[in-house]
Amino acid sequence: MNQLHILNGDATYEKFTQTGLDGDVLVWREVFSEGPLEPIIDAAFWQQRADWISKTFTNAPASYQDMVINELEKLSRPYEDITLWFDFDLHCKVNQLGAMQLLQQQADLSGPQIYLVSADSYPGVEDFRGMGQLSGDQLEYLYDNRLHLTDYDFTLAKEAWQKYTLFDAQQLQDWLNNVPFWGSLHHLKAALTAQVKRLQTDDQGLNYVAQTLLNLYQHGATNRKKLYEAFWSQHAIYGMGDAELDIYLKQLQNRGLINLNN
Repeated sequence: MNQLHILNGDATYEKFTQTGLDGDVLVWREVFSEGPLEPIIDAAFWQQRADWISKTFTNAPASYQDMVINELEKLSRPYEDITLWFDFDLHCKVNQLGAMQLLQQQADLSGPQIYLVSADSYPGVEDFRGMGQLSGDQLEYLYDNRLHLTDYDFTLAKEAWQKYTLFDAQQLQDWLNNVPFWGSLHHLKAALTAQVKRLQTDDQGLNYVAQTLLNLYQHGATNRKKLYEAFWSQHAIYGMGDAELDIYLKQLQNRGLINLNN
């Protein structure tokens, strides 16, 4: 069978190589949960993303082309079976929505069978944060229980993408309140509810993530490692890595609200 696996990040890819699963692999290396997004994914969209990534994470546009754009060209190939591997958190879910938009734009969805592997826990694994923690055998177990995505799921994902890219808390919350059925997108509501909280700001102009980091700092987490661990232990739903949290820490430092030791 002509099969494609779309993996969210290199951490999952490293574990995926330990499985006995056949097929080509596309590693999704974008971070749609941060930075600018537009409803339509076109050439201008990718240029905007490349510019923002280059400015924010000090990655050159040439690297972006190699690591992101060239990899996504695999979506235009004629696969019979496509499996999306995306975790439960906001970081993964927004990337998943983006991947589903691209599939709708670049593939004839009447052809391939498309599936989703997503988990927010695994038996015997404490403090589960993602599939990068699992062994090859454990990933194969999840694969054996993957969910078939239907036309309804793609319609729902398209609506979610359109609402997400408005960056409007009230409109996103209203949409969440009115979704009658979540199909196979079981973890999407919780992730987007976290986004609603992140879109809201306090009287200092700080959103929920920045507020949380500031509170952790004020209660003794005065270096990056402690802040990372404290945030992850309480807010795994955001799925943020070091680089994403550093965006917020830099904002807090620039405003003189924190002064990190390292």
